[in-house]
Amino acid sequence: MSAPARLVPRSRAGISERLALSAATAEGVHIATSDVPGWLDLHRQSCGTAIRRIPFAELDHWSFAPETGDLRHRSGRFFTIEGLHVVRPEAEWQQPIIVQPEIGILGILAKEFDGVLHFLMQAKMEPGNPNLVQLSPTVQATRSNYTKAHGGAEVKYLEHFLAPDRDRVLTDVLQSEHGAWFYRKRNRNMIVEVDGDIPLDDAFRWLTLGQLVALLRLDNVVNMDARTVLASAPTAPPEPGALSSDADLLAWFTGERARHDIRTRRMPLREIAGWQRDEHSVRRVDDRFFQVVAVSVEGAGREVAGWTQPIIEPVGPGIVGFAYRVFDGVPHVLVHARVEGGFLDTAELAPTVQYVPANYVHLAAEHRPPFLDLMLNASPDRVRYSAIHSEEGGRFLNAESRYLIVETDEAATPAEAPPGFHWVTPGQLNWLAGHSRYVNVQARSLLAVLNTSAAGRTHLPR
Repeated sequence: MSAPARLVPRSRAGISERLALSAATAEGVHIATSDVPGWLDLHRQSCGTAIRRIPFAELDHWSFAPETGDLRHRSGRFFTIEGLHVVRPEAEWQQPIIVQPEIGILGILAKEFDGVLHFLMQAKMEPGNPNLVQLSPTVQATRSNYTKAHGGAEVKYLEHFLAPDRDRVLTDVLQSEHGAWFYRKRNRNMIVEVDGDIPLDDAFRWLTLGQLVALLRLDNVVNMDARTVLASAPTAPPEPGALSSDADLLAWFTGERARHDIRTRRMPLREIAGWQRDEHSVRRVDDRFFQVVAVSVEGAGREVAGWTQPIIEPVGPGIVGFAYRVFDGVPHVLVHARVEGGFLDTAELAPTVQYVPANYVHLAAEHRPPFLDLMLNASPDRVRYSAIHSEEGGRFLNAESRYLIVETDEAATPAEAPPGFHWVTPGQLNWLAGHSRYVNVQARSLLAVLNTSAAGRTHLPR
């Protein structure tokens, strides 16, 4: 006779409290926070990496397919750059898009030292980063990488994420990437706790969440992949209430997804309208939004020492920001139900503002995106957070945005949010980020700041 089934609690006790303790611990046991930028600089100097723009003809193993014009690797692995046709009632356009159906792993190891959770972070070179080396997750690898399609070395610490003990998993969720540049791309965001001795490679250091929040306030130190994993950690601060209940929030967002009519289809890159290709780029005829270019990477100090690849380069820096208000003692941020052609589910919750201003300078103020000027013209005393962060450096070149959290008022951002926008608490956003395809990657970057800054506190500190 089989043993009776045993029930377990629906949630693991103590995780949020342990993460809050780590967030409140300003210094860890392995490296001082102030020493991390210098440690990254040493790796930047020692790797000796050189990034060089090249014409498409110099790409090694990459070429434009004769029948479609799609840019592909001869192995059929990694990714392709194809065309995408997007149709909405109010707009229609065609564009290049990165197609990478495989699911990568973004994983951070966690371990207790002196009773405080520390997180194993890596000094990792990415060719698109403006400063090359930034703080990344323990493992940051596509399936092509970790199955060694490039013929390179093993990915360190990968074994902890391929078949983890479920009782040691702090977070594990599929998250989307940039819906304007990727077609339905997802990565597995994981934090896995370990015991025992973990041999430490020189490119890795254990840091507390408190150290990471300090580093998140510096420009181009914590990379996008680390930010998205940190945002998915269950660190929701205590909140006595919100402007909307969780059920009302879900109903509003479901309604937003349902009301948007968007149709997309992949198409040959050579057929997209409004774009032109020369020997160095695929770009819009009006030079707006972004272009596809090619780079050569030499002396990388990665799984392989050098390679060439196509990469997307935006036309200028972006502005990504949350409007922030406190209602009856509880912080809220204004989210936008944003539709992007590469999303799997029509819309995801985005920051209040997520734009490249250079794309809209030709427009009159009344035709510019909502709240963009509010972020651009925010007075310093209203800015609760400001740092420049780059986007995913493996696929995007010099893709930087100023990330902001700006305190606003009733006149600028009323409690009755305009259509397409909604006030949510950091806790509600953190809850939704524990599920797939609710919170977009830019909002998750800012959520990482809210999570780590406000864990156990009432207000986001200045």
